Amino acid sequence: MVGITSYGAYIPMLRMPLAVIGGGKPGGPEKAVANWDEDALTMAVAAAIGCLEGIDRSTVDGVFFASTSYAFKEKQGAAIVAKALDLRRDVVTADVGDSLRAGTTALRAALDAVKAGSAARVLVVAGDTRMAAPRSPLEANLGDGAAAFLVGDADVAAGLDAGHAVADEIIDVWRREGDPFVHTWEDRFVVDHGYRQNVRDVVRGLLEKTGSSARDFGKVALYGPDARSHAAVARELGFSSDQVQDPLFGRVGNTGAAFAPLLLAAALESARPGERLLVVGYGDGADALVFSVTPAVARLRDRRGVGWHLARRAEVAGYDKYLRFRQLLATEHDRRAGAGISATIHFRDRDEDVSLLAHRCRRCGTTQYPFQRVCYRCYARDDFDKVRLSDRRGTLKSFTFDAFAGSPDPPLIATVTDVDGARLYLQMTDASPNEVKLDLPVELTFRRIHEAGGTPNYYWKCTPAR
Repeated sequence: MVGITSYGAYIPMLRMPLAVIGGGKPGGPEKAVANWDEDALTMAVAAAIGCLEGIDRSTVDGVFFASTSYAFKEKQGAAIVAKALDLRRDVVTADVGDSLRAGTTALRAALDAVKAGSAARVLVVAGDTRMAAPRSPLEANLGDGAAAFLVGDADVAAGLDAGHAVADEIIDVWRREGDPFVHTWEDRFVVDHGYRQNVRDVVRGLLEKTGSSARDFGKVALYGPDARSHAAVARELGFSSDQVQDPLFGRVGNTGAAFAPLLLAAALESARPGERLLVVGYGDGADALVFSVTPAVARLRDRRGVGWHLARRAEVAGYDKYLRFRQLLATEHDRRAGAGISATIHFRDRDEDVSLLAHRCRRCGTTQYPFQRVCYRCYARDDFDKVRLSDRRGTLKSFTFDAFAGSPDPPLIATVTDVDGARLYLQMTDASPNEVKLDLPVELTFRRIHEAGGTPNYYWKCTPAR
């Protein structure tokens, strides 16, 4: 049986009340927004770390990364994800983009790869941070998030039963080269001729192919451009409100290529053995996949899923701060300034900077970061093993608040953090100065450090363990 063996999810901690977009007071419905140092790729890495918890990473044969908002146009994101996760050098990597259903397309491609025997385990990650024009009607519906699935043929928690797809050529939602914002045509046209038509066709085609009815599914993870259209299509297809997975409008928002995958991850959190799950993605057509839940789903209950991330929240302090995070408001400091990082230095230090590997002395066991030739404790020379620090917790040993560092969200919190005995100089993120104290337990998170030269530079930061 081929299917999903593990899953992970990531929703940014920050929430923006929808009322503040129009100048109102905080409170009421909200959307999840990425912090200034987060993007589609960093969120995908975070979801993948949760997905791979307790799993030998050397068994992963491939990484498929789905996004419509990845920063580079000619540089593979899946390769960065694989490096950040410290996966094998010979993994197959591929990016899937340019469509809102890239997430479900990548998932189907991974299922096909495992079924064909070209890979035993494939990691699928989807993340998006799409932007609409400030204060436009579309802005309230878009949110940020990511999801990850490990696909294999052993210890399957949700086995693939069937799939169906339709393709369509329609100009409904689009973004051209260089456009910062998503564009959309008239709402009724988009819903009636794009979303409603394609989702209805793919679901009805799947039901006919499998001889199933709408009542045969325990949960339906259904893509939707907005809450009203989502509910209307669900009713039209014959799904009851109990069957439809909460689309998270008013709490997270539409997370683009990660939207249907994120809802599928949420459905898996409470899925029972024997249930059938239907996931439907939309974008220039539609995808539909059916999974049957197995007893193996019980071992995934402790995953950091959607529920855990929904409970972990903090409000953005005003709409202007959100605009600064997105570089849509003029500021004194430009994170894009400068000549950029040296490609040679990046290549030389990528094991330490991207994979966060340290040296552990074979003689005395001392962990040291960055790489050393001589152990500072026992003075052994060139006698080390590489160890990964990114999935371990640390302790805060020193910190300072820098109000003049040019951070979009001052003060910048600089720390010395102990991880397995190694001392790392790290910035802290997703933290209030009020909660920072010595010996604070922290975990590590992959983030953007700066965008000098106009390209993102990624490294690790620490964040309070929650």
